[in-house]
Amino acid sequence: MNNLMFRIIALLSGGLFGLGMTTSGMVDPEKVIGFLDVSGVWDPSLMFVMGGALLVFMPAYFLFIKQKTKPINAKEFCLSTNKRIDNKLISGAAIFGLGWGLAGICPGPVVSSIALGNTDVFVFLFAMMCGLAMTNALAKK
Repeated sequence: MNNLMFRIIALLSGGLFGLGMTTSGMVDPEKVIGFLDVSGVWDPSLMFVMGGALLVFMPAYFLFIKQKTKPINAKEFCLSTNKRIDNKLISGAAIFGLGWGLAGICPGPVVSSIALGNTDVFVFLFAMMCGLAMTNALAKK
């Protein structure tokens, strides 16, 4: 498959993802914090968003990815070969969860939020990019 088709499919997939994040309310930090606040006024609606995503993903995973079917727009699926739960995974998950819980913003939906004109998320995006740069610098040492 040529590079142009790959980019078109990536653009359409990203647009579909952003539309889903926006429609479901995942770009609203207050809604996300309401979901994470299980000891206060808990908002379980995002649980249905995650469940709906799993209902779409799981059949595709077992029918195509798990069976090693060739993807439409690439030579192979990009899957991790690391099967270990190590300190790097645990610390990364903890830092991600802490950031998500404090800000109520997830890295994927932040792009959708910017597209909607939410300029408040630029500080988060800048901090996320700094964190990625620091992590890459540390990983190279």
